[in-house]
Amino acid sequence: MGPPALPTARTLLLLLCLAVSSAMLTPAAEAAARRHRSTPTPSSGVGGGGSGCDATSTSPSPLWVFGDSYADTGNLGDLGRELTHAWYDPYGDTFPGRPTGRFSDGRVLTDFIASAMGMPTPVAYKLRRGAAPGLLARGMNFAVGGAGVLDTGNFQRNISAQIDLFQAQQRAASNRGCDAGVAVVVVSGNDYSYAADKDNSTSAAIAYIPTVVRQLREQLRRLRDEAGMRKVVVTNLHPMGCTPLFTRALNYSGCDSLANAGAAQHNAALQSVLAALDPANSTFLLLDLNAPIAALADSPATPGRFAEPKRPCCETFSSGGYCGQHDDDGKNLYTLCDDPAKHFYWDDVHPTQAAWAAVAESFRPNIHEFLST
Repeated sequence: MGPPALPTARTLLLLLCLAVSSAMLTPAAEAAARRHRSTPTPSSGVGGGGSGCDATSTSPSPLWVFGDSYADTGNLGDLGRELTHAWYDPYGDTFPGRPTGRFSDGRVLTDFIASAMGMPTPVAYKLRRGAAPGLLARGMNFAVGGAGVLDTGNFQRNISAQIDLFQAQQRAASNRGCDAGVAVVVVSGNDYSYAADKDNSTSAAIAYIPTVVRQLREQLRRLRDEAGMRKVVVTNLHPMGCTPLFTRALNYSGCDSLANAGAAQHNAALQSVLAALDPANSTFLLLDLNAPIAALADSPATPGRFAEPKRPCCETFSSGGYCGQHDDDGKNLYTLCDDPAKHFYWDDVHPTQAAWAAVAESFRPNIHEFLST
């Protein structure tokens, strides 16, 4: 996610339960999708090595990442503390000890997915010019904080525009005839926050829900059929009601059940879309973030793990504030915990490095199995 959703997002998430069925494929479209399964056109990766050109190579396929702040490793430009918190203290306090544009105290989802694939974290698109050629060969991260499947009002490249960047580099590459590799698509709710806040209109939000799901389906199809991705990993929606954005109002004692129900309905729609796109489950993997995050965050404090599953490590003084906020005199308007590893959430919406590490324990075997087939 990017900038935190306002409480009006609760209304939208409840509407998800009512309106999500309109986002599904029609029976005719589903039948057509099953009859006409396009074979991905072989295409080159940006980097070269490990892209599938050499059939005898044991190197991992390159990894291309698209999405938002759950996956961003430095693509959101530094526009000042108020707009781009992740480039300022205390972000990056655990790793690498300074801000790097990651929305956490340390590593984020992309880092752990790359680790599960046995490869370095792919270079952020914004930082590509300073990267070593060997690292560029392993893929690239186009995800940017605040982005959505569609435009979210945060002036960031949406997933379609991120794929455009990838394809532009792909066309310029000289090593033709290779599969593109593996794509990861991370969507954590910016579209729904935008729809809920825009004009404070519930009717506009309802109308926007099927559009988001249809567009996500189109971008996934595009990655397979046009960009030539051999495998595509797409995350489902985390239990949004367990983020401190919602739990603060409950004194961090419980999760918002309506918000979580809405996230569950989104996930059901996404699962249906993937079933229609890939009945054989050969190209797409639905990476479940919802269940492991719910198990860790929507549970009593766990001795030795997360003593504070719902309270953020970096807690703002007011509900409208943000982690890292200062007053005009430079005084902190937030408190910082002693040990981020005891907290599941770093700020109002983003997990800590320790939380992502715990979630990765659940999906690592699934990624290994998926990529080996």
